[in-house]
Amino acid sequence: MRGTALSKTILVLSILFYALLARPGSSGAQTVAADSPTPPSSAGQTPDLQSVTSLLQQLQAQVQTLNTQVQALRAQQEAAQGESAALRKELEAAKSQIVALSTYPSAVVPSQPAPAPATAQASNDERLSRLEENLQLTEAKVDEQSQTKVESSSKYRVRLTGIVLFNSYINRGNVENQDFPQIATPPSTLASSGTFGASLRQSQIGFEAFGPTIAGARTGGEVQFDFAGGFPAAPNGVSFGIMRLRTGTVHFDWEKTSVIAGQDSLFLSPLSPTSIATLAVPALSYAGNLWSWAPQLRVEHRFNLSDKAKLLLQGGILDSLSGETPLSPYYRYPTWGENSGQPAYATRISWSHALAGEDLTVGAGGYYGRQNWGFDRTVDSWAGTLDLLLPMPGRFEFSGEFYRGRGVGGLGGGIGQSGLWNAPLINPETVVYGLDSMGGWVQLKFKATSKLQFNGAFGQDNPFASDLREHGGAQNYYQYPLSRNQSELANFLYQPRSDIVLSLEYRRLKTSTLDSNANTANVLNFSVGYIF
Repeated sequence: MRGTALSKTILVLSILFYALLARPGSSGAQTVAADSPTPPSSAGQTPDLQSVTSLLQQLQAQVQTLNTQVQALRAQQEAAQGESAALRKELEAAKSQIVALSTYPSAVVPSQPAPAPATAQASNDERLSRLEENLQLTEAKVDEQSQTKVESSSKYRVRLTGIVLFNSYINRGNVENQDFPQIATPPSTLASSGTFGASLRQSQIGFEAFGPTIAGARTGGEVQFDFAGGFPAAPNGVSFGIMRLRTGTVHFDWEKTSVIAGQDSLFLSPLSPTSIATLAVPALSYAGNLWSWAPQLRVEHRFNLSDKAKLLLQGGILDSLSGETPLSPYYRYPTWGENSGQPAYATRISWSHALAGEDLTVGAGGYYGRQNWGFDRTVDSWAGTLDLLLPMPGRFEFSGEFYRGRGVGGLGGGIGQSGLWNAPLINPETVVYGLDSMGGWVQLKFKATSKLQFNGAFGQDNPFASDLREHGGAQNYYQYPLSRNQSELANFLYQPRSDIVLSLEYRRLKTSTLDSNANTANVLNFSVGYIF
């Protein structure tokens, strides 16, 4: 715009300059014509006219050059505006990803929606802070345009995501797993009552692909890994975690309907307590929090009941997992659930209502699967679930889940125990029973600022002791049947930037063996994560 105004100004000045030069010459010409009986010859006028003409041509050439430069600048400006708009969209997508990732622990970062400001001043300060960070992110995006991007064999965009997580721990007591324990165990001969260590094997890496629109549906896919798949047989192998597949899905998203196929978390148990100290498994697992990464095919449909109220229906089939460890490290044998010849079935319905800028959500789910333990010994596996997410005044948030089921060790229920028997399984006369259990968890969150939050949670899983006594040992990888597991946690999470997270967390584990004393352990974690 400034270039266009400059060119117009130069053109006007040129015309005025030409007019001033041409006026004396015209007067002289009229005088000659009056004094001379013959028409004036061109010889007397040529020097002035040629000078003016030459000057005018030079000015016109300069104006054309300036116009060309202005057009080039305008094209560069339009390209810059287009690039800025693209970067803005990419920034919004990155912010959406951060918010999506913040629904962890099944993802990378803990859930921390922006708190409702207590005062207008606090709101303005937080907005200013976010705008400053967004500006820094935008500048970083501009600086990296010349760098090599993640490429795929298709023409569609691929995004690299993940977190580098350093997790240090101090354990007092005995646990089944040092860096993310879920169970307190009895003392062993060589084990110490206190340990210290650090690990990066809960770090995660993922790829998200954005595909074409097919039949009106946006398509895409994602896959996510961590390094908690075990240890290589090498010196100091505890520091060399083996990569493990967590989730991977392909989805088709219409305006109100989605179809998702792949390996994903349990949609009938969508919530988890907030923690980055236990990303390898969700917090309070085996303490009332149902979880599994199960191959599944599901359909979701959304209803808009009003401007603020929504209804979500979900249903699908899942690989019928029963919780046992693999029989072979290489060959894939069927689980007791897969041995039934049919999938497991699950459904969930939830209602959401906007409340103070956030969503109040209440959901209920159901699960059924059949297990075949050989010799036509079948067990019906089932579960009913309830979940609640309740925003509260004063920047508080309450959430929780509850379940009641049978034979749900494959879903993390019953402390990982599914079946019961009182004689060898190879004996056709041995009867197998499903273990009844119930459990749940609750969490209270306080969002002090948009960057700092405090969480406290309690969970308990309670297999029925009467079933354990009556029907004998439980099918799992524990040495003794477990009748109760309780876990409490308290932590704070601080995110000075959207890509940096710090956390200090305390957990207490209390695990009861059938008809025996409870074992306890205290766990302290300090975690540092970089999100990319």
